[in-house]
Amino acid sequence: MTFAAILIAATAIVLIIAAIMINNALVRRKNKVHEAFSSIDVYFEKRSDLIPQLVSTVKQQSKYEAETLQSITKLRSSIIDSEKGSEQQIGLQQQMTQMLGKLQLTAEDYPELRANEAYLKLQSELSKIETDLSAARRFYNSAVNAYNNALEEFPSNLIAGLKGYKSKTFFKTDKKADLDIKALFND
Repeated sequence: MTFAAILIAATAIVLIIAAIMINNALVRRKNKVHEAFSSIDVYFEKRSDLIPQLVSTVKQQSKYEAETLQSITKLRSSIIDSEKGSEQQIGLQQQMTQMLGKLQLTAEDYPELRANEAYLKLQSELSKIETDLSAARRFYNSAVNAYNNALEEFPSNLIAGLKGYKSKTFFKTDKKADLDIKALFND
């Protein structure tokens, strides 16, 4: 073999190894995004499981805001029926966050409800879930950022383009609603 043939073969081997390493890094980042969303989904499910108890407790203590309670119940059903991880589900979950905030604000007008032990326990559990959910969203957005950066950086953008990888959407919340809900839960 001539020197030129050896050089070409060595270059080809280096390029193949680099392509494999870049592909593996992209796969790890993509899987990290899926893992991060799974964490969010766990908290969504915990919150969803808590909602019937919260609605029931509020109904027992007062005969008010039937429209709000019905809206929360319908929204929960829509969330359960939606495709996990879809843009639709994320939007519905954001609506749920707002509806729970509205329920909390409405409950402020009913002192007997605010003194109810079951309600206070549910409120505390919901507060913990919302805090954990907020942390999971930050982790997800960090994973999405790393993944999206890898899709745009050279040379990984070449491999990503060949494999058909698409950028992921950040999980956004209504900051004002998020702050209002945190303030309500931290009584």
